[in-house]
Amino acid sequence: MTNPQPPRWLKPMNRFMMAVQKLGLHTGPAYVLTVPGRKSGKPRSTPMTPFSHDGGLYTVAGYPGADWARNAKAAGTGTLSRGRRSRQVTIVELGPEEARPVLRAFPEQVPVGVMFAKRSGLVRDGTPDEFEALAGTLAVFRFDELRG
Repeated sequence: MTNPQPPRWLKPMNRFMMAVQKLGLHTGPAYVLTVPGRKSGKPRSTPMTPFSHDGGLYTVAGYPGADWARNAKAAGTGTLSRGRRSRQVTIVELGPEEARPVLRAFPEQVPVGVMFAKRSGLVRDGTPDEFEALAGTLAVFRFDELRG
């Protein structure tokens, strides 16, 4: 695996997705996660595709060392929004062993993520085995709803 970098079109696409979400429109399975920046403390938002697995809601970072993942890990809480609905969540990063079954489920649950991983060079074929092998390389998070 090479050191994958985000494609040039990713930031403009993310801005577009967030603008559409702010209008209250659903963008397929995408949500927007907002957390405070780990250095600035300012709200940082990024689109993502969380998915259900064994009763939990999970997401997988598209790249090792992604800024949003480092911010999410540092914050530990955030706001998950879809259209005009939002909810406060705790953000729990999984260790490699906990992440393996979630990564195995990822290809079936998030086909657009498989395409993204293939283009970036993270995986060749997008099989569950390939994704499971990324445990410890890609950040995997579980979102737990905050109860107030």
